[in-house]
Amino acid sequence: MNQAFRPLAGVKVVDVSHVIAGPFATFHLAQMGADVLKIESPAGDVMRRGARGPQAFVALNAGKRKLRLDLRMPENLARIKAEIAGADVFVDNLRPGASDRLGLGWEALKALNPRLIYCSISGFGRDTGRSAYDHVVQAATGMTLASGAETDPPQKIGFPLIDAGAGIIAALAIVSALRERDRRGAGMLIDVSMAGAALQLMYPLTCEALTDGTRPVRQGNQAFSGSPAADLFPTRDGGQIAFAANTPRQFLALLDVLGITEVASDPALFESPLTIDAPAAFLRAKDPPAVKARLSEAKSRHDCVDIERRCAEAPRRFRPGGGGRGTSRHHHPRRRGHPRRLPGTGLQGVLTVDAYSPPRVLISITSKRRRARSTEAPGRAVV
Repeated sequence: MNQAFRPLAGVKVVDVSHVIAGPFATFHLAQMGADVLKIESPAGDVMRRGARGPQAFVALNAGKRKLRLDLRMPENLARIKAEIAGADVFVDNLRPGASDRLGLGWEALKALNPRLIYCSISGFGRDTGRSAYDHVVQAATGMTLASGAETDPPQKIGFPLIDAGAGIIAALAIVSALRERDRRGAGMLIDVSMAGAALQLMYPLTCEALTDGTRPVRQGNQAFSGSPAADLFPTRDGGQIAFAANTPRQFLALLDVLGITEVASDPALFESPLTIDAPAAFLRAKDPPAVKARLSEAKSRHDCVDIERRCAEAPRRFRPGGGGRGTSRHHHPRRRGHPRRLPGTGLQGVLTVDAYSPPRVLISITSKRRRARSTEAPGRAVV
């Protein structure tokens, strides 16, 4: 935690959530200086006994005070309500309806503390009564059909992406609600669903489906831009290298690095020769598979490290960041202030990953910005 940056210092949070989404939300609040009291069952959060050990629990719950209580016992419930009476935020990701049965529902706690920000995280919304886990929501929202190629069976993302996304969205909503409370003087209910988080994480695909009523085509390893030069390609050392040459300008620079500049003027591949001063647009080809084949053949003559070096030495118009084992040299977790044993996962530039030996992967990450519109409903926010 950066002790100099504590914008939520003085904010008190009572957290009865468990597993990932809720704890990840309150983790971010704790990292920003909030005083988070995590309430666990007498047996403790199930993440304490994860198959990979307790590391995930530590990562999700660092910086919080922790208390194990059986909330079905009247004296324990009274103790927690006393904490909530003086709290700013209450976070719950129990099965919809469970908090109400315990006497910790929105209406009961609003009467106890009118300034309380009550954040409810669930699979499909607090009014549905349905519980869910990450991989179920991935299937229900179509995320399992967003990965892989058209001929592949559904594929789950390899980590709990929706849990993490819901947690981040919940943290953002809570901070926004605290600011709104400053303006209105009253608390509010925040209803965060994992399904809603999944649709936001797939924002371009979601908009396409809702606007046109069509099912987005599965891209495989190809970038969302559709450029034939933004994909995974084999290298001589048996690895795979990912390039994001999305525009003609980037593609020309890549061809220069690989020493195959003649590809840009091949009439069998492009309608007209590519030029560096062409208007900014995503690269399109007459024969995308043939373009990929030319790139694959060229890259298969080099090792990953060799290509990385060539890119680093290229003109500034095509200069990705240097490599490193597991993260970019331009975004090292220790330089960014992350704990030594809990490295961050932000990526920028080129990443060299040696997770599976001998393959090595170079990944070019680009950032995208978007704006979202929301509607205001007094006293309640649905995210």
